[in-house]
This record gives sequence, C-alpha cells and structure tokens, in this order.
Amino acid sequence: MVNWSMKKSYDCKDLEDIVRLLRHPGGCPWDQEQTHRSIRRNFLEETYEVVEAIDRDDVDGLKEELGDVLLQVLFHASIEEDAGRFDLDDVADGVCKKLIYRHPHVFGDVTVSSTGEVLSNWEELKKKEKGQATQADAVDAVARTLPALWRAEKMKKKAAKVGFDWKDVSGALDKLSEELDELRRAALEGDGDPAEELGDVLLAAVSVGRFLEADPEEALHDACDKFSARFRKTEELTATRGLKMDELSEQELTGLWREAKEQLR
Repeated sequence: MVNWSMKKSYDCKDLEDIVRLLRHPGGCPWDQEQTHRSIRRNFLEETYEVVEAIDRDDVDGLKEELGDVLLQVLFHASIEEDAGRFDLDDVADGVCKKLIYRHPHVFGDVTVSSTGEVLSNWEELKKKEKGQATQADAVDAVARTLPALWRAEKMKKKAAKVGFDWKDVSGALDKLSEELDELRRAALEGDGDPAEELGDVLLAAVSVGRFLEADPEEALHDACDKFSARFRKTEELTATRGLKMDELSEQELTGLWREAKEQLR
C-alpha cells in the first residue's frame, strides 16, 4: 500500500504524482514494465476517442477522453524523467517557447491583418525553427504516421505553397482520370503494379478533395457509413424475399443494392 491521501477532487499535480507512484516500486507491475513503444498504440487510440467525443458533441465523454490523453502525456514524460533526459516541466517549457516564437503578433511587434497572414507566418517560422531550407524539406517533414489520406493532403498543401498545383479542380480531375486509366491497364492488362497505381489514384483523389475543400478522411468515413447502411438494407431486402445474398448473381445483387439506395434516400 502506497502512502496516498484520498481527496474529494484532484488536480494535474495529483495525476502526475499518481503516475509516478504507479511506475515505481510499490506501485503497479504493469505500469512499471511499459515503454514508449509498448503504449504507443494506446496514445493513438485515446486520441481517436477524443475526436469521437468531439464528433458526438459529448461534453462528458470529451472530459473523460482528454483525461486519458493527459495520462498518456504524463506517462511518457515519467519514463523520460526516470531516464534523466527530460521531465514534464521540460515538455511545458518547450511548448511555451514554441507558442511564444510562433505568435510574434501577440508576444512581439509583428502586425498581422488576417488569419491567413497568421497561418502564413506560422508556416515560415516553423520552417526556420526546424531548419527546413526548402519547401521539399517541409513536404518530407510531414509525419509518416498520419493517416495516409491526411498525410497526402498535408503534403499536397505544402507543395501548393510554391505553385506546384493545378489552377482549378478540372486539372485535378483530369489527373484522377489519367491515374484511373493507368490502374485499369495495370489490373486488367498487367501493365504496371496495380498496388502502386491504386496509390496514385488515391493521391489524385485527395488533390480533387483539396479543391472541393473536402476533408479526405471525413469524406471516406461518410462513404463508409453510407455503404454500411445500404449493405444492411440490401441484406434486409434479400431476407424478406427468402433469398440468400451468397446465392444471388451479380446482376441480382446490383438490383437489390439500387433498390436499397432508393429506399434510403
């Protein structure tokens, strides 16, 4: 039993102390065994649960999930504190300095006239801070661990800052058609690597989304939700007619799918 006083309510310092107790002798064996890599996925999952709470407009859920993310931050900082490399105060110091540096219009004498100017300054300051001498350096710096569609969108945005872009959506659509033709030839005629061509199609689709101001991840999630609802309705229509989906022809399934689509409109 650790030396701990129960309280009616706790604060951030209490959470930091609890993490420290859990991770040291007399605490929890599981917590003591964890490393940055062993709980890497936990951090990602907790972050996505925060986003889900935001999407549901769930205030209580958001409070809970933000706590889980904060726990992850404190846990990783505690591991580094034990290693003698940095602690939570060093983390806070770093982000404070970053915010002050990237907001010269607040903490300095720079004048801005719009949000767009703020964002432009932010990007330039970020490039200087990270030693990015060229725009290609900025493109390369986009985190590979981002969901692929978001990574593609972010890379395309950075490339567009130096004019590497189409003038309007028609150019992006033409490129998408070109990539689709190459995918078709690779898949049906063996002319090229189908997986590589599929990647090019997805990248081109993200470019189209940029001109439409459509978040590619959200667009795909919405398409998945729509597919799920239509598939369920198709299955229901099949069952009400005493049929089994795996015994139907492609033409019959297509007909039922279209019927389901009409009913869900």
